[in-house]
Amino acid sequence: MPDTYIEIARNKKARFDYEIVETFEAGIVLAGSEVKSMRQKKASIQEAYARVKNNEIYLTGMNVAVYEMANRFNHEPVHDRKLLMHRHEIKRLIGKVQEKGFTLVPLKLYFKNGKVKVEIGLARGKAKYDKRHSIQKREVERELQREWKNYR
Repeated sequence: MPDTYIEIARNKKARFDYEIVETFEAGIVLAGSEVKSMRQKKASIQEAYARVKNNEIYLTGMNVAVYEMANRFNHEPVHDRKLLMHRHEIKRLIGKVQEKGFTLVPLKLYFKNGKVKVEIGLARGKAKYDKRHSIQKREVERELQREWKNYR
């Protein structure tokens, strides 16, 4: 049976600001109203980051809009959400994050077989000249695409 995959949100700026070394898939602990709001694609991970607290990994700064139909049982839009990963993955990530220069950045948020998943990237921050190099590379790619299109 093939996996069903529906994207909710993507952190486009993460790949520009960080060099992604490795990616991990994690489940996320949510309230019912948060899931319903995510089904309407009302979530943002632009300002979010993951951090280690009590040998567990939490997603901080993710914004999930309030679900209108939930009345008094609604959730807080921005709060720490626990990520669900295997113990050996968590220990490995804790070791890597304690190394100098590594951080955990959410890359995308999606439904996989009806469950909300988040793709976490183990990342190292890019220097200013690396960002300029990325911009230059992207512009060269665009120019080549234009030339190819005109050539046809």
